[in-house]
Amino acid sequence: MTTAVQLIRSDRLSDVAEYAYAATAPADARLVFLAGACPLDEQGRTVAIGDHRAQAVRCMANLETALAAAGAGLTDLLHTRVLVASSDQADLVAVWEVVRTAMGDHDVPSTLMGVTVLGYDDQLVEVEGVAAVRD
Repeated sequence: MTTAVQLIRSDRLSDVAEYAYAATAPADARLVFLAGACPLDEQGRTVAIGDHRAQAVRCMANLETALAAAGAGLTDLLHTRVLVASSDQADLVAVWEVVRTAMGDHDVPSTLMGVTVLGYDDQLVEVEGVAAVRD
């Protein structure tokens, strides 16, 4: 299936960012709003306590599972928001590297944020997204 998402770039903005600055979807696309994917296993337990990278890996796997349930995949994402419970920029970069690797060539517009706390015990990472698919 071909994605409905079109990534937008501008030669008037820096290319230092590892993502497109905007994305669009055609009017006939169905939007999929995803809850934040958390580093939880099938029993609802937080995995990889204390490990930002490993939690990011689980978040991306859970995000892909939620997308699949909606008939979508990572290349259908219009936007992501990556939340990292840390004030250390190195932790944010470590999580971002996992997310970018998972996304491959689909450099969707993204926001990376350090936050003080997330909702589950021992949770360090959460990844939200919006996707667009054609049925």
